[in-house]
Amino acid sequence: MFSFLFKNSVNSVNVNELDGLLGKINLIDIREPYEYKSGHLPTAKNIPMNNIIAEPEKYLDKSKEYHIICQSGGRSSRACGILKERGFNIVNVSGGTGGYRGSLKK
Repeated sequence: MFSFLFKNSVNSVNVNELDGLLGKINLIDIREPYEYKSGHLPTAKNIPMNNIIAEPEKYLDKSKEYHIICQSGGRSSRACGILKERGFNIVNVSGGTGGYRGSLKK
């Protein structure tokens, strides 16, 4: 009855389910550079949230899928909603870098 409410819902995956996918997915860390430098998931590319929201076409290709991560999942969830509305294929990484049980890269 209310399926229209979920039309633009974003797919999500827990950060600790990514281990076997690292290096095979486009993982984008949308935290600020100083946060990224303090520790990030291996293979994550840093594109701050403000940049990716302001000019997504500069960084993303609508024919590819991207996994978006932040510190805890709040910023990535907001960014994913905006990017999905703009036609990008996006997966939110819930739990964020702070919830990752593996080793972070510096």
